Amino acid sequence: MARAWEADPAALFVRRLGKSAAETGNSKGKDDCPDIWQLSNGDIAVIGRDLTSGYAGRLPDGVTLGADERLVVIPGAMLSAAKADIPDA
Repeated sequence: MARAWEADPAALFVRRLGKSAAETGNSKGKDDCPDIWQLSNGDIAVIGRDLTSGYAGRLPDGVTLGADERLVVIPGAMLSAAKADIPDA
């Protein structure tokens, strides 16, 4: 059965949403840079800490993770800084 949505690995990074990790004070170098990007197909890429195993056993009702999905966490300041770049639904 086909999924309702499938990620396209050929999509390109188009623009950062919000500020860089350095601008929000959430990075001290190249190895820890959470980020949010819009892709060429309109999808969003989130770079964060993989906490899949930490949350897997305590997800809220109705929340599931597919075998090929990961739960990532980013600093709240990163999403707040991106608010102006995210269009209303």
